Amino acid sequence: MARFQVGIQLQPQHTTMTDLREAWRAADAMGVDSIWTWDHFYPLYGEPDGAHFEGWVTLSAMAADTTSAKVGMLVTGNTYRNPDLLADMARTLDHVSGGRAYLGLGAGWFERDYAEYGYEFGTAGSRLRELEASLERITARISRLQPPPLGRLPVLVGGGGEKVTLRLVARYADAWNTFGPPESYAHKSGVLDRWCAEVGRDPSEIERTVAISGPEIDGVDAYLEAGATHVILMQGAEGPFDLADLQRLLDRRDA
Repeated sequence: MARFQVGIQLQPQHTTMTDLREAWRAADAMGVDSIWTWDHFYPLYGEPDGAHFEGWVTLSAMAADTTSAKVGMLVTGNTYRNPDLLADMARTLDHVSGGRAYLGLGAGWFERDYAEYGYEFGTAGSRLRELEASLERITARISRLQPPPLGRLPVLVGGGGEKVTLRLVARYADAWNTFGPPESYAHKSGVLDRWCAEVGRDPSEIERTVAISGPEIDGVDAYLEAGATHVILMQGAEGPFDLADLQRLLDRRDA
């Protein structure tokens, strides 16, 4: 089995900023390939009104605290920020990190974020149309920013919708993320390949990432066989983070 990359998503809920910072520093020292957080305003599980931190400020601290791992949002809620501003934020983050940033983006789905913060939730279709418009604007804005990004600043699109989302991945993205199980991942990866053929894109240009939970580590080979090249462990905490599962995944990478 080919060597794969390992990432970790440190979820900014039910924890403290001190514990988050200790966790991403430790993960960076362990040799992880990428570190991520998420873009929500309230916890997704556990106590719904529990402790939670905003994603992009959290990500900026992560970029400044680490030295080796790539950093990114898995994923940014597209309509939470003006897309030209988001492009500038990501370019600035790339400079803070020394060229290690991803720009992760998705259509958005957590209705409470929208309702509580005054964003228009719309429909799945309207959010996908806005995602396409934003990707066009982000691509254009990045090309005009001065100074330009230090690194590649790859655009990652999250989602598995076969009719629209994967078409947008094929047209605009450098990386793609979705979830399992492996059979579903393999199917959607094949759909992405077909969209690449449709739009004239080399499918090998698109990095294939998958988000997994701790119990899925023992079955990681199935995701690699399904086409994943970058496996991202989703990690929550009640207080300090336990990185034992991350070490297990790194051991599999390095075996």
